[in-house]
Parts: sequence; structure tokens; C-alpha cells
Amino acid sequence: MSAVLTDFPVLTPVTDEDLVLAALAVRVHVPERWPQGPLCRSERVPYPCRLARWGHGTLRAAGFGADAAP
Repeated sequence: MSAVLTDFPVLTPVTDEDLVLAALAVRVHVPERWPQGPLCRSERVPYPCRLARWGHGTLRAAGFGADAAP
């Protein structure tokens, strides 16, 4: 069960397909304010969700720097 809860691996080198998917993940999995704190707009789990963390990590691995941080 612990393998299900771990983060998705950021693979290097980052491919063009990874960049497209990471950019989509960063656009879709954004924080939304709720009384219990920021939740992922897409998944309704505490932000940053696994896909948001993977997307930002992949963009950083590709060299996009601090602008890719959550």
C-alpha cells in the first residue's frame, strides 16, 4: 500500500512528452481555498497533490527553475 502513496518519480532526462504532461498537471492541479485549507482543485486532497508535485518537479528537472515551484 505504501507504493500507492509515494510520489511519482521524476525521470531524467526529461522528454518533450514529459514536459507537455507536466505543464498540463501544473495547470489542472492548482490550489483552491477551502475552510480546511488549500485543496487541489482537481482531486480535492491537500495541495500540493501528487500530480502537482510531479509536474513541478519535472519542470524543475528540465531547467525551468523557481517559476516551476509550487
